[in-house]
Amino acid sequence: MRDAHADQTGLERILTLELARVTEAAAIAAYDQVGRGDERQADQAAVDAMRTALNLCNFEGTVVIGEGERDDAPMLYIGEKVGTGRGPKVDIALDPLEGTTLTAKAMANALAVVAIAEGGSLLHAPDTYMDKIAIGGGYPDGVVDLDADPRDNIKALAKAKGVPTKEITACILDRPRHTELIAKVREAGAAVRLISDGDIAGVIHTSEPEETGIDIYLGSGGAPEGVLAAAALRCVGGQIQGRLIFRTEQERHRAARIGIKDFDRKYATHDMASGDVMFAATGVTDGSMLDGIHREGKFLTSHTVVMRSKTGTVRWIKARHVIKT
Repeated sequence: MRDAHADQTGLERILTLELARVTEAAAIAAYDQVGRGDERQADQAAVDAMRTALNLCNFEGTVVIGEGERDDAPMLYIGEKVGTGRGPKVDIALDPLEGTTLTAKAMANALAVVAIAEGGSLLHAPDTYMDKIAIGGGYPDGVVDLDADPRDNIKALAKAKGVPTKEITACILDRPRHTELIAKVREAGAAVRLISDGDIAGVIHTSEPEETGIDIYLGSGGAPEGVLAAAALRCVGGQIQGRLIFRTEQERHRAARIGIKDFDRKYATHDMASGDVMFAATGVTDGSMLDGIHREGKFLTSHTVVMRSKTGTVRWIKARHVIKT
């Protein structure tokens, strides 16, 4: 008998809550490492917890964006099978701890992140850089373009939003490679908010500009993170474009091995995340959109956002967890 929660796409509505449990588990595991200066230990704790939680989910999952290739990652490696094996076949993109440095230094916006989609729906992005531009929902397609001058993109977005450019704020990773980009954005009249790490959070912030103050994300960051961000934006009608950046021939060979043929392709949102997509993120440290994990007496509290592209539903979940002793 078909599950009463199942729908016609093959993904089941009950997976929404299961995904929240997955990111909650990873965030809670990472919490003990906040401010302790050990990035590796923080990441390992989140990975272990996320893998255990994923294996309780009723799907037949394949990790397509994970901790790396099998030789480099003993857990949650690309191609690893997770889940109970019962239920729909899904692609899984994940980052058990987006912001290992942020966690180790007790800085804002560290997240535990996972996305699932129908099998074959997520771009198998290599572990390279990606040049990105992203905005939230409510704008016509093509209002900004990766290949346009940053100043023109700022002006076009301001026009579409109906505000002067001085009311636009761009989020950019604070890296020397972005010096010229930052200068052009400011030249257009926009403000720049620099972040030290966490470009998934940076992109997602464009989906709630009233809360975060971020209207647009610009610059290069990780390609796997670009796919996760695309999954989130698919759920809220946002837009992202990206192009892979290859620094070495070895990176090109790795990309070719996983099926990348056009090294210069400009990927749109649906190229990176198509079909029915679910996305979940739980705060590890306090951020612009999500509270981090907090201890309240005998409990830990968590704050999670769960989204689904088919319905456009965005759920905010605050949960209380008994501290295990």
